[in-house]
Amino acid sequence: MTQRLENKVAIITGAGGGVGRATALRFAAEGAAIIAADVADDANEATVQQVLDAGGRAVGIRVDVTRAVEVEAMVAAAESEFGGLDILFNNAGVMLPGDDDAVHTPEAIIDQTLAINVKGVLLGCRFGVPALQRRGGGSIINTASFVASVGAATPQIAYTASKGAVLSMTRELAVVHARQGIRVNAVSPGPLRTELLMNFLDTEEKRDRRLVHVPMGRFGESDEVANVALFLASDEASYVTGANLLVDGGLTAAYVTPE
Repeated sequence: MTQRLENKVAIITGAGGGVGRATALRFAAEGAAIIAADVADDANEATVQQVLDAGGRAVGIRVDVTRAVEVEAMVAAAESEFGGLDILFNNAGVMLPGDDDAVHTPEAIIDQTLAINVKGVLLGCRFGVPALQRRGGGSIINTASFVASVGAATPQIAYTASKGAVLSMTRELAVVHARQGIRVNAVSPGPLRTELLMNFLDTEEKRDRRLVHVPMGRFGESDEVANVALFLASDEASYVTGANLLVDGGLTAAYVTPE
């Protein structure tokens, strides 16, 4: 049986855990060679080792996505290690303690959140797009969030603003690069049972407040997002660009009215 990403090369940022690790394992199982990128060296190397142990191909690289020189080196690594780039998954992101409403969120939290979640995606595309062009096209997937479509019940204004920006960038990138064979889509997870969110929703009260809005009544799993990313990365999504695929247990369906 042909693997869905056979002979493809994928960069995954934020590969050290959560959605990034789950996607690295999923992509590798479908034949892709993986450049696993993260600032957390130990966690990232653990992801690489899991891919290798499962019979896949992967190389780890430490990358701060806010630094252009490191992002450029990440893309160069895909071309030098595996011969090119076909899939760029801009997944690295933060949800920082202290992110609150507009009145109380410290400026440093705003700056750091926007630098990683927005500038990081933009830099990924700055260096990733030319590599995809050299390959004759490919797929870019950006991790947004359900909060790009609805407000968060627990205030997190910097994170919400950053994910709205990711969604807007995705649409523009899709339009600009459509004739170059480059598809650009977003995946918007709902509340997931990841370390990132569980550290933010650090009390039962906060977790219950989030779950009450989810029709399915549970947190999602990283694997459920990885499966959607796999579709967007594959040729099965050949006529899908500029889309935002919600993986949110029905959350936004319960609150967003059609325009």
